[in-house]
Amino acid sequence: MPPPPAESSSSSAVAGIAEQVSWLERLQRGLDRLLVLDVFLVLAGAFWFGLGVVLHLRGIDRVLEVFQRLWMPLFQPALGLLMLAALLSGALGWWRRRGRR
Repeated sequence: MPPPPAESSSSSAVAGIAEQVSWLERLQRGLDRLLVLDVFLVLAGAFWFGLGVVLHLRGIDRVLEVFQRLWMPLFQPALGLLMLAALLSGALGWWRRRGRR
């Protein structure tokens, strides 16, 4: 069997690069959406905490107690996910810019 012409090899390499860029772009969009949702969750948690502290000073403890119960299973992982996603988003952006040069 003869080797494929250089032109077809070149076009398959371009298709492979385009597929890789497409994959990276889809991953970047997914991370961006996750970051947006996570930011809103973290902001809501910060507002809830602030409200709980103010109400605690007025003698109403229930809001702060519920926040404290949700801290470990909800808000702490949301903060960690936000930091991780921000780092990954920055790394993917750097990787894409590096590939364009």
